[in-house]
Formats: sequence, structure tokens, C-alpha cells
Amino acid sequence: MPGLSDTLLTQRVNYCSSGKAVLYLTSTLPRPGAEAAGRLRGPSCPRLPSSRPAAPRLLPRSRAAMASLLPRRAAAFASRRLLLLRTPVSPVPARSSSGALPGGLVRRGGLVGGRWLEAPAAFPVRDPASGQELGPVADCGAAEAREAVRAAHGAGAAWGRLTAKERSGLLRRWYELMVERKDELAAIITAENGKPLKEAQGEILYSASFLEWFAEEARRVYGDVIPASAKDRRILVLKQPVGVAAIITPWNFPSAMITRKVGAALAAGCTVVVKPAEDTPLSALALGELANQAGIPAGVYNVVPCSRQQAAAVGEVLCTDPLVAKISFTGSTETGKILLKHAAGTVKRVSMELGGHAPFIVFDSADVDRAVAGALASKFRNSGQTCVCTNRFLVQKGIHDKFVEKFAKAIRSELRVGNGFDANTTQGPLINEKAVEKVERHINDAVSQGASIVTGGKRHSLGKNFFEPTLLSNVTTKMLCTQEETFGPLAPVIKFDTEEEAIAIANAANVGLAGYFYSQDPAQIWRVAEQLEVGMVGVNEGIVSSVESPFGGVKQSGLGREGSKYGIDEYLEIKYVCFGGL
Repeated sequence: MPGLSDTLLTQRVNYCSSGKAVLYLTSTLPRPGAEAAGRLRGPSCPRLPSSRPAAPRLLPRSRAAMASLLPRRAAAFASRRLLLLRTPVSPVPARSSSGALPGGLVRRGGLVGGRWLEAPAAFPVRDPASGQELGPVADCGAAEAREAVRAAHGAGAAWGRLTAKERSGLLRRWYELMVERKDELAAIITAENGKPLKEAQGEILYSASFLEWFAEEARRVYGDVIPASAKDRRILVLKQPVGVAAIITPWNFPSAMITRKVGAALAAGCTVVVKPAEDTPLSALALGELANQAGIPAGVYNVVPCSRQQAAAVGEVLCTDPLVAKISFTGSTETGKILLKHAAGTVKRVSMELGGHAPFIVFDSADVDRAVAGALASKFRNSGQTCVCTNRFLVQKGIHDKFVEKFAKAIRSELRVGNGFDANTTQGPLINEKAVEKVERHINDAVSQGASIVTGGKRHSLGKNFFEPTLLSNVTTKMLCTQEETFGPLAPVIKFDTEEEAIAIANAANVGLAGYFYSQDPAQIWRVAEQLEVGMVGVNEGIVSSVESPFGGVKQSGLGREGSKYGIDEYLEIKYVCFGGL
């Protein structure tokens, strides 16, 4: 299954044109190829044999504690913790060569059955800003993935039997802990992902809000009573959890992409196995530590971090194991198709949040200043590394020059490239050098075909993963940057004549995640909103994501919806019960 981890993505963070993070957004896309992560060893990770054991070695734990959980759960819930009795485990101390990681929530092992798991090898997590190693993380493989699936399956019956109120209380406590520890969680994101700290703090609040939202939705899973045609029958409809859900998430929103899926799954009564991106596993593990502290029962939330080399094996287990009933993936369309093929063998339920190629249309009637502010937020959030980021700007000829001039001025005056821990930074590094090379390739291709660089256009002096926010004009639809998702800080502008032409260009892509347009003509607003072939439309708005809104796309941008009241349905089965002989 080549390229599994090569497309883990997502995003969520909203900030205004001043560069300050406020809420956030969402998206998804293919991840640029990563450098092969070498095995490493150190004082906390001694050299181990090359052959992998049949099963992972787990730290000791009390079986009696697990067995006694359910009889005591009502009393425990009264204190809002429902804590499982666990044998205390001393986490591996956090080590950071850059000194950026907070030690309190940093964990290095996988999380299986409520315990921190030792794998036979480890892989390094690096700071994309400096390239320095943040420390080793357990390199889980197929054996560890299977053990995690068994742990999730074993915990599923007890978790599903909890009342909706009990599950709601636990999710609410997890949410509260995230808010209490938001600064530490944000620092972990900035260290391993590179995004500005203010943006990371916004992501954490956004991420926590999904636990809060689904804690409330857990109590609103309603069935039905349907009038029967026969007098001696009653027809009932029940909604029940699908079972174990495999959650595969990207590096660009390493916290929010997990909680948006896991919150819904746990609220529905499912248990989960999370496979985070190899670039950003520390956020998933920190969430696991807080889940334990919140009293989420052992085996309900499991995490199997792995290197790029192990990603295909782990992904195949999660997609083919018959104990897994559901797969939720955020990443590239190409990888999504591979996972769908694997899932077909056991006919699993599947949710896919896949690639985007968002158009941003500015009509002659638009408020230019407002459009520029929206363009800045939509394009350059997370340095352009989101799937709902604008990838193509279409500007009508009557307003084109004015828009380009003001957009360039805003880019130069409001965006600051730098280390994410610098308070003045609005643009952090790209995730790796492969991502930078793709931006360069798109710019070189466009310039070779006649495009003009208005501002930016080259790597930043801060380091190999930093790139200047770039604006191109005189762009045509024949250029790579208008045919492929760049996933970087590149804004190409296409001039168009008519509304029909803009719609045709926008809908020419085989994906349809998000689309944006600016207009002050009410009739035009209705026409364009209905004709754009995307799952989400921003009208006079460059940021559309929120916990209350359904997130997802059409065409090859995916299947299903996340967030909102619809998100929990992805983890529920409908059961019809015919009650006869009455």
C-alpha cells in the first residue's frame, strides 16, 4: 500500500487578516513525500534485534482493575471522572534537542489498552523549522496495530453499554482537560508541525470544541417509532455503534483532525485506533495522556504511531482486520482510493476527507477590501498547507488589477515568515523540503509559460523549509499551479471575463471540497452558490469551518461528513425491529 502516510492531512485554524488566530478552519490534502526516517537509538531506546516480535511487549497492568470497572461506574461517574483503576505507569521523560517541547504531556510510546507500549524500534520526530530532532517515538508495526485493534474490540462492549450521559460526561471531562492544558498542547503542535504558536493555540481550542460538541450530541442519538400497516405490529428503529473505528489522520492539523473524528466515534459508542502522521505523532499521544486522565476506559482510545517505513503495514492491518468496522481517513485522493480497495474486502464503513483544489472567485461587484482580507486568510493559513486553502484565484477583468495590487500590498505588510515560537510570526515553515520543492516546481512552470511574480517567489533565508508568500499574475489554466493542489504559500491569479467562464474553470477539477466567491449581487450569489461543484461554499467569507457545520466534499474529495449534527451518523448503524403478536 505505497504512499499511505504520504497523504495524511487536515487543518483547522482561522485567523483574520491581521495575522491573529481567532477560530479556525478545516481541510485535507496529500502530504508531500517525507524523508525516510532512520531508526535511532539513545539512552531511552537501546538497540534492538532487527526481527520484530509476534506481539508487542506491554507494561504490566492489573486485570482485576479492568474487571471491576462496570460495577463501580455509576458511583465513579458521580464525581465526573469514572476513573479506571490502573497500575500507574511512569512515562518516558521528554527530551527535546530544541528545548521547545513541554515535558508534562510528551509521551514516546504507543497507547494500547490504556497502557504505554514499547515497540522494538523508534523513529525520530523533527522540528520542521530547524530540522533538529525532538526525540524518538515508538515505531509500531503490524503486530502493535493488531494488538490495538484487539484492545479496542475488547473494550467496545462495555463502552457501548455505558449510558449516553456517562459517555457525555467523560468526553466533557476530556474537553476540560484540553482547555486547561491548551498552552502545552499548542507548544507540542508548533514544535512538531511548525505553525505559529497563536495558530496552534487556535487549533487546540477548535480541537477541544469537537469533544464538547459531541459530548452534547451523544445524548441526542434518537431512534424512531414508525406507524405499522398491521394492527398487531409495532415498528421500531434503533441506532447503534458500528464498532471499532480506525482513524488515520494528517500532519497539518495534528490535534483537530483527531478529535473531529474521535469525538463523534466515542459519542456514538465506538472505540478507536488512531494512526497519526509520522511527522506529528506527539499531539495524538498527548491527547491519549489526557484521555487517560479524563477516565476514558482502557482500550477505548488507542494510538499506534509509526514511521513512514511502517505506515503501509499498519494501514493495511487497520483496513483489512475483520474486527475493524469503520475507517475514517483524511489525506490525499490517491491514498484514499488505496484504502477503499483494502476496505472493500471486508465491506467496511468508510469516511474519506480527501484532496481539495479550492477556487476563490472575485466578481466585479465585490467589495475589494473585503475580498483581499478573505483571500489572505483563506490562502495563507498554516502557510497554505490546508485542503480548504484557496488554490486558484479567479478575478473578473473589471476589478482584476485593483485586487492584485491590494492583495500584494497585504501580503507584504501583514505576513511575517519565521519560527512558530516567535510572537510576530504568521507564516511558519513548510512541513519538509519536499513540500518546498513542489512550490518551486509550480512557480517555475508558471513563469516558464508567461506568469509574472508579483511578490515572493523564492525560499526564505531562514532555512530550507521556509518559503516566501508568493503571488502570481498572468496565470492560465494550462499551468500546473491551476491543475494540481500546491499545498503551500502560492497564490496564482487568473483573469476571467464572464460568470459562466468562472464557473466552468472552477468546476473543471475532479475534486470539490471547498469554494469561495465574493459578490454583492444577490441574484448572482444564489446562482453561483448553487452551481459550484463543491461540498462547502464561502460567500463573501474566506473561512467556513466550524464545529456546528458539516465538513466534507463531493466528486473525488471524499465520502461522508464530519462535525455538525451529521458527523455522529458516520459511526452509527440503523437497526429495524419489528415487534409482532401484539
